Amino acid sequence: MTENIYIGSKPVLNYVTALVTAFQREPSVHVFARGRAISSAVDVVEVCKRSFLKNIHVDEIAIGTDQLGDGDDLRNVSTIKITLRKTDYDS
Repeated sequence: MTENIYIGSKPVLNYVTALVTAFQREPSVHVFARGRAISSAVDVVEVCKRSFLKNIHVDEIAIGTDQLGDGDDLRNVSTIKITLRKTDYDS
């Protein structure tokens, strides 16, 4: 099973804690973000890789676009999904 972490507007370290906790339960985690939160998602993954979880690697990065709103308020919002997986070794 894979754990999902959705990045929003909270401080980056809140999501880092959630990611570390998720890796204690599951060997694979998806990190999702939309719009302005995409840069925070990348920060969360990099902080985890460099400081807390040295034995994870980025398995896949998927980008896309969601359409939000109705009628005249319809707009496109960029999305990202980063799939992380535990490795058997520290790198």
